[in-house]
Formats: sequence, structure tokens, C-alpha cells
Amino acid sequence: MAELPSIGFSKPAVPKKGVAVVFTDESLSLGAAASEIDAASDGAITRAMKVAGYKGAAMAGLDIVAPAGVKLERIAVVGLGKAGDLSEFDWLRLGGAAMGAIAAAKTTHASIHLELPDGKEITAEQASDIAIGAKLRGYSFDKYKTAKNGEDKPKGAKVTICVSDHAGAAKLWETAEGVADGAILARDLVNEPANVLGTEEFAKKAKSLEKLGVEVEILGEKEMSKLGMHALLGVARGSVRPPKLAIMQWKGGKSQQQPVAFVGKGVVFDSGGISIKPGAGMEDMKGDMGGAAAVTGLMHALASRKAKVNAIGVIGLVENMPDADAQRPGDIVTAMSGTTIEVINTDAEGRLVLADALWYTQDRFKPAFMINLATLTGAIIIALGNHHAGLFSNNDELSGRLTAAGLATGEKVWRMPIGPEYEKLIEAKFADIKNTGGRPAGSITAAQFLQHFVNDVPWAHLDVAGTAMGSPETEISKSWASGFGVRLLDRLVRDHYEA
Repeated sequence: MAELPSIGFSKPAVPKKGVAVVFTDESLSLGAAASEIDAASDGAITRAMKVAGYKGAAMAGLDIVAPAGVKLERIAVVGLGKAGDLSEFDWLRLGGAAMGAIAAAKTTHASIHLELPDGKEITAEQASDIAIGAKLRGYSFDKYKTAKNGEDKPKGAKVTICVSDHAGAAKLWETAEGVADGAILARDLVNEPANVLGTEEFAKKAKSLEKLGVEVEILGEKEMSKLGMHALLGVARGSVRPPKLAIMQWKGGKSQQQPVAFVGKGVVFDSGGISIKPGAGMEDMKGDMGGAAAVTGLMHALASRKAKVNAIGVIGLVENMPDADAQRPGDIVTAMSGTTIEVINTDAEGRLVLADALWYTQDRFKPAFMINLATLTGAIIIALGNHHAGLFSNNDELSGRLTAAGLATGEKVWRMPIGPEYEKLIEAKFADIKNTGGRPAGSITAAQFLQHFVNDVPWAHLDVAGTAMGSPETEISKSWASGFGVRLLDRLVRDHYEA
């Protein structure tokens, strides 16, 4: 695996080695460090911008080979556009753009100079956001690629962020880095091939959070059968890999504080079962545990930054395979809640896993709310593409808070409807409900199904099929797996639910 960048902070200084990243706006004026470099090189930066027709547009880069008289390898200019228009998420994007220039230069040392051309100070919060963006952009999943021509894989660059309030930025980074690491953990889990990351291996990854102070229990088939989790267990019948339910508890709040709960679908590979998927693109179904990955990454983030909240993370881990013992279309299973479910399509398996995981969570922990994440339906990609996750909820306040957190972090959600008019689509001939309502409103009927297992708990379902894997590349992610949901939910907790 390529090494991640090592990030530190210092007071503003003129760079002496490696790559220097400087910023300019549409006026093309330069900050103090860039101006000194420009003067020492007889106006090399100014000339390069003019010759290239560089306009300083937001996130636009210009790579300059360091001229004679400057002790640097390269100079990278990154555009701010209209600096006054930058949003909170734009600072992460700037960090990613800066790290992109550093990575392209294949350097071991780099500095990012946070001096705005108009002389305004960049805050410690903005500097910390730039560091998050840089670390996320520095991630790549290449552990299975062998080095070519005997070359070693590149080492992570040592990146120094130069900012006036360097002490304040370093203090914020102590907690912010844990959030970035949580997103990276989620990316690693989704990117791993299914022959490496099965149900038992995933459960061990969850168990490893104990080193951060998370309490972790792992339930096996025997325990889940005793609890009546036959919806979840039915999905696992066709696989040699045993089903697992991982329960993670972070107790950072007061003992009497009601917990918040996050539930993730963890289908480590989804062949579709007896209702087998087409072969084309099936390899991507190693990522059908993106919801469970996000919940695990979130618990890492909360524990790393010692969040003052009591949080529960529950992930249902199964593999959906065809086998002589596999669940069949037409089978009827009884969920932990006592609800009977007619299985119409074995490829609508994630909602069966979540049915028991959600019921277990609300029944045992009595949470203030539950949010589940799942790569649940292709229909949500048809509806929203890859730039928003689908949000379905029985609670307007929780929905509004999730929407605001999404806008702040760039992990955006869009609310979709649920309601009694969709209930008829999942009425079953031979059981209480069926596990699919057919093609019309496919993502909505999946959410309608899940609502049967939340009781009266405030609840939101995030369908992340289009955002957790195969989502568009951005300034902060060049990875197939995005880690979507970790920063979104950490922000939700930080803004509204910490003591």
C-alpha cells in the first residue's frame, strides 16, 4: 500500500526544498512566500502564469519547474477563484488540489503556504480542513500492484502546512486526523477483494477498534438464531462464510445519555444468490458492504477524537451466494420482529440483513435515533446519479440535520419520499410483506420495507449505492471507494449530539 502523507504545521516561512504549493486568486497576486520566491527567481512565477494564460480559477493548478536561484524542485500554483466565495468544503478541496500537485511531483518533501493574496489570515479551522483534504487525496489502494522495474513504491511525502496560527491548526488536527483516518479505513474495507475480506475478517476489523476504547461484541449464527434473526440468516445460507453481527459501542457521553445508533449493511460479496446477477460488473459487488464500512469508519472517527457521545454501531455481515442450501425465491422467513417476509428476489438481500439489524438495535439500545447506510439499490443511481445519496426518513428534524451536514462536508444527500401509498407495492400474497416491490419506485419500496423494523424511533436510511463506490473522482478522492458517510455522520454528531 502506498504510504499516506505525513502532515505537520509551522509558521510561515520561505521554502527551502522539495515542492512549494502557493495560492493565488483571480487577480493573480501572490502571498508573501510566493512573492519572495518570485523575486528571487526574477519573476519566474509571474511570467509562467502569463505565458500559460493562467487565470487563478478555483482549484486550477499550474506546475512550474523551479528556476535557477531557488532551492526547490518545483512550484505549484493553486487557484482560489474568488477567495471570498470559498465554502467550508472548498478548503478540503484546496487541500486535495495541493496534494495532487505534490503527488504528481513524486517528491518526499513539500510545503503548502496558506497566505491569501489580499493579506487576510487563513484560520486554524481552514488550515485543518486543508490538511484533511490533503490526506484524503494522498490515499491510494495499490497494495496488490507489484513494483515495476525493481522500483520501490513511493514513500509518503512529508508535508508542512505553513500558517500563522500553526499551533491552533496542529491542535485541531489532533482530532481531525482521526476523522480522515476513519474515512480511509472505510475506503480500505470497500476496496479489499472479497477473497481477502470475508465476514470473519471484517468482524476482526471491527474488533480491532477495541484499541481505541470501543467495546465490541461479535454474534455468530448460533446467537442470531436464538434471537430469531432468520431474515439475516436466510441471506447467508448459500455461503461457506459464516454470518456475523458486530456490535460496536463508544461510551464517550454521560452514562444517562441516550445513545445514537448507526447500522450498516455488510454483504461482503453479492452474487445475487439464486436470482443471480448478470456477469458484467459483478466484480464491483465486493463493495456491497459500503454501509458497514462507513459505520466502522465512523466508530473509528468518534473514538479517535474522543467524541462526547454514546454511539452504537451495528453491522450485519453476510455473503450472498448460490448453493444447494441457498435461499430460494418464494421462501418465507420470519424476522426477529416476528414479521413474515416472502422472498421474491434473493438479490434484494440487503434489506433482509438490515431488517434484523435495525430491530435488534432499537430493541436493545433504545437509541435517540437510528441511521442505516446501505449500498441498497441500483434504482437510487437512476434517480440521483453519483453525486447524492438517497435519504429516506420518518423524521423531519433528523433529515434537515443530515442535509446540512452533507452540504458542509460535501457528502450530499437528497431526501426521497416514503409513505402509505407505497405500502401496497410490498404487500405479499403469502406473508406479511415481500422483499421487493418490483421496478417502479425501487429505492422507495426498499426504504418502505425497512421502515417496518424501526418502530417509532427517529430513523433515516441512506442509500449509498451511487456514492460509496464507483463515484466520480474529486479533488479529495481518486479512489474507487470514497469512504462516503464517515465525515457526514461525524459532522452530524459533532453539531447536534455531543454533550
